[in-house]
This record gives sequence, C-alpha cells and structure tokens, in this order.
Amino acid sequence: MRVKGGLQAKKRHNKYLHLAKGYRAGRRTLYRSVREGVERALCFAYRDRKVRKRDMRSLWITRLGAAAKELGLNYSKLIDCLKKANVEVNRKLLSELAISDPQAFAALVKNAQNS
Repeated sequence: MRVKGGLQAKKRHNKYLHLAKGYRAGRRTLYRSVREGVERALCFAYRDRKVRKRDMRSLWITRLGAAAKELGLNYSKLIDCLKKANVEVNRKLLSELAISDPQAFAALVKNAQNS
C-alpha cells in the first residue's frame, strides 16, 4: 500500500492556494499552476523590495536637483556644501523639506553655503 501524504499534502496545497487569492482561472484553482504563479510572484516581490529602495533614492535626488536649481546650485554642489557644513540630513528628509517648506530648505542651503 502506498503513502499518499494525506493531511500534510493538503496543508501544503492550502498554503499555496491561500497565497494565490485574487489570481484568475487555473492560477487560482489548479495546484501546479498555483504553485508556479505564487513562487514566481514571491521572487518578484523579493527583488522589487530592493528595487523600490533604489527608485526612491533616485526620486529624492531628482527632487533635490530641481530644488537646488531654483536656488542657483546643482545637485552635486548642494551635497558638497552640506557635507562641508557638517549637515547630517539624509536625502529623504531634504527632499521632504524642499517640498513642504521651501523657505526652510533655502535657509538651510544658505547657511551651508556661508559656512
């Protein structure tokens, strides 16, 4: 008599079927297709969590470049001035400051340039 797996196989299948909620057609109902789709999706999710960090940093740099251009600087000069003035503020916070409070951003840049 062969062993079919029974309860453990059912648990394993249900784990994948639960993750495939929202998929369409056989991708949601047929175990083999479900497993392929879920594993592929998990690989993309892992990869794109890293890509999102790169994309966000790129966005912050673009915003800072635009804000610096309004003040007569370019991005690299802005970062250079801030480093020389020992301003320990990251690009995310600088970007948010440039959007939400341009006057404070301009004052920060002026102080950095003067020192």
